[in-house]
Amino acid sequence: MELYKLEDYTGQLMDVARFHDYCPNGVQVEGRPEVFRLVSGVTASLDLLKAAIGVGADAILVHHGYFWKNEDARITGVKRARIEFLLRHNVSLLAYHLPLDAHPVLGNNAQLAQKLEFVEEGRFGEQSIACHGALTDELPLCGLGERVTRVLGRAPLIIGDGDTPVRRIAWCSGAAQGYFEEAIRLGVDAFLTGEISEQCVHLARETGVGFIAAGHHATERYGVQALGAHLAQQFCISHQFVDIDNPV
Repeated sequence: MELYKLEDYTGQLMDVARFHDYCPNGVQVEGRPEVFRLVSGVTASLDLLKAAIGVGADAILVHHGYFWKNEDARITGVKRARIEFLLRHNVSLLAYHLPLDAHPVLGNNAQLAQKLEFVEEGRFGEQSIACHGALTDELPLCGLGERVTRVLGRAPLIIGDGDTPVRRIAWCSGAAQGYFEEAIRLGVDAFLTGEISEQCVHLARETGVGFIAAGHHATERYGVQALGAHLAQQFCISHQFVDIDNPV
């Protein structure tokens, strides 16, 4: 598959044009012009790049790429090492950030809902990337925590009374703790995201709405896998997801 035809298709699929993002979506580093083997991962760390090269990738697809808004524009240090490695091996890097959070089928939040048995009923938050809805079956907060542990393979941090019944749920993958107050106003019983901030503890205790911090990396593994698998099927190319462990 030609690299830029792959980018054009993915950009339309992800509806990239509608998002105001913090980084460029699509090809961030250009390598060889054709893609036969695609490797996906959450973050374009040097470990992921090395693992992808090790299995013969022509292109790497990630959620967290490079060139973030307000970062130092100079290509030095860690950024230089990563980009030099890609260029030396002639491998492309494609990244999709907010579009991959928001996609209604392949996105991080849609995939997370599918795995945790949440039924989406609406969207909220910045550019409507966060979701709210219901559990397929009522669980106590501690029981929901056990489901998260089983599905994500990582014990979450839970703030709240473990016996509180959870029927209504809001969720957003990654670092979406800033949406907690908006989720509370929606009348949910619990909010799930990747990370937690100090003030979230007090909000949870004072409102009775449970807070589940399930891990930034852990909650954002599934969208890029789904997108990679879709592209592989669509264009008859090889795809492999590589999970570089991250405890955060």
